[in-house]
Amino acid sequence: MFSLKNKIAVVTGASQGIGRETALALSQAGAKVAVAARNEEKLASLVAEISAAGGEAFAVKMDVADAEQVKAGFKQVLEKFGRLDILVNNAAITRDGLALRMKLDDWETVIRTNLTGAHFCTQQALATMMRARAGRIINIASIVAEMGNAGQANYVAAKAGLIGLTKAIAIEMASRNITVNAVAPGFIETPMTDILGDKVKEDLKTRIPLGRMGSARDVAAAIVFLASDEAGYITGHVLDVNGGMYLA
Repeated sequence: MFSLKNKIAVVTGASQGIGRETALALSQAGAKVAVAARNEEKLASLVAEISAAGGEAFAVKMDVADAEQVKAGFKQVLEKFGRLDILVNNAAITRDGLALRMKLDDWETVIRTNLTGAHFCTQQALATMMRARAGRIINIASIVAEMGNAGQANYVAAKAGLIGLTKAIAIEMASRNITVNAVAPGFIETPMTDILGDKVKEDLKTRIPLGRMGSARDVAAAIVFLASDEAGYITGHVLDVNGGMYLA
């Protein structure tokens, strides 16, 4: 089950954290993976790890906030592999601060990367998926998009917008056999949460019924499922991976 043999996948924000683990998991399931991010050194390390394990990967330097870089990056993927079956919109940044004092640049930068960037990538993916009349798009949202979080108005708005985008495109593309879903991770052990102090992490664990923060692998497993043929009748859905911290 959940074989992705010979499928072609693009993972954005693949240089670390959830994106990196997702690329590894997709490869282990049989997919050929184009890994996209801004950090070429980290991408090269990931490609080497996938190749050493017998998989096939291709690094694409890309800032998803730049529409021209996105177009160029997807062109490289199509030239390399000829098609695209799976897109994982994972690239995201934070610029935290209270809404009252949030700088316009911090607001716009987060929205453009976390939401508009996913839109740019989705447009490029759909162009080829529609011709094939098949595809999987998986957007990485967040628990805070569902429950809110102080000091992250920009991030919360972007991730909530991503859920809305997921549902809209799911409806638009259903007749073409293209499914569009979102995964909403809870608090996951990644470089993004490494900045939290030990006390904050311990306090968080008391609010998580399973008693621990999640791993990037927990999220990657959900993504592999949604990318698989077995998830072919699921679209417009938000899959929570949060240890029970938020129950919709």
